[in-house]
Amino acid sequence: MKNLIKSFFLSLIGMTFLTNCEKEEIISSLDLPVEINSYISTHFPNKSILQVIKDKDGLIKSYDILLNENVSLEFNRKNEIIDIDANTKLPDSVIPDKILQFVALKYAANFVTDWQLDGNNQQVELDNGLDLEFNIKGEFLRIDN
Repeated sequence: MKNLIKSFFLSLIGMTFLTNCEKEEIISSLDLPVEINSYISTHFPNKSILQVIKDKDGLIKSYDILLNENVSLEFNRKNEIIDIDANTKLPDSVIPDKILQFVALKYAANFVTDWQLDGNNQQVELDNGLDLEFNIKGEFLRIDN
């Protein structure tokens, strides 16, 4: 019984520690990793960085970046892009070729405004509000509601 109580309190302390480690910090764009700055200058050369939030949740960190013209980017702990949201057309260079070709073939009158990597799937939103889901290889899976 004593060990059970001790174990419970240690778990409670561990959970409290991890919960309290959640931290958002506004940082300068100069403090961004080189890979992220390179990605932004390559794919969004005409956009300026308005705000950078370094998000720490336990041992995991990510970066949320707001560019002008309401473009937001999210990078994971490996400094890889995982989410791009905009109100306008995303640059073709940020959309995987297979997905870009699918959209051009099936939805020629529309364009991609959002892209997200979610586990082993990718999702894009078109300017008409339609969400399309693809696997990691860019193969179409379904229209998502």
